[in-house]
Amino acid sequence: MIHPLRQRLTQMALGLAASLSLISVSSAASVLRVAAAADLAICIDEINGTFAKSIGGADVKASIGSSGNFFAQIKNGAPFDVFLSADTHYPRELAKTGFADAATLIVYAHGQLVMWTNDPKLDVSAGFGLLTDPKIRRIAIANPDIAPYGRAAKTALERAGVWDAIKPKLVFGENVAQTAQFVETGNAQVGFVGISHIKSSDNAVKGRAWQVPAELFPLIEQGGIVTAKGQSNSLAAKYLDFLRSDAGRTILLKYGFSLPDRRQ
Repeated sequence: MIHPLRQRLTQMALGLAASLSLISVSSAASVLRVAAAADLAICIDEINGTFAKSIGGADVKASIGSSGNFFAQIKNGAPFDVFLSADTHYPRELAKTGFADAATLIVYAHGQLVMWTNDPKLDVSAGFGLLTDPKIRRIAIANPDIAPYGRAAKTALERAGVWDAIKPKLVFGENVAQTAQFVETGNAQVGFVGISHIKSSDNAVKGRAWQVPAELFPLIEQGGIVTAKGQSNSLAAKYLDFLRSDAGRTILLKYGFSLPDRRQ
């Protein structure tokens, strides 16, 4: 016969264990892990903070890097719930291979490519003609093999007919954020970056920039998708919905992105 006190203590212990289990599950569900393209670095904290506030609180953990590297990491099991790429190619490829949910793919922004310098002596209004000037020794672009902004820059330079002439001057960043750092630190005199990278924390434009004509490179459609892992996290779909909401679009517009039609 089980002693009443022992039975009561056992019931209390089981109840406590169940409660702790529920708390643990609830806590895990309230964490959202986002892999974000490097051009979102300046605004991702504001996006995540505003999103969390809009749903009454959430722990959003963002990692910043090149879209190509995140693509490889997610295929290799990296625990991201949402992938915000600087293009739609990588999210589509993940969906084709079962590593993301194709039905959740959205275009959340259009990137804008600019030629940028921190050197006040350089006249970027000269456009591509500046790049062949002998005083320009290093030109930074993101690695076109893994970074969408790098592919866009390479295409623009090829179409402008200067790619071959400036190849010896090129230095490659792993992503567009690193490319911007090359210019900021003086390791490159000129660089091709996203418009968000030429802005300071107070949203003022730094240095001097020339916007690359849009007809010289394919539209930079930035795609967001819920990963296969993220399908079990209800916050993932809510996050993509937020990016298409008025609040989300306002933040993206504030930092220089152009906005797609809401239906995309």
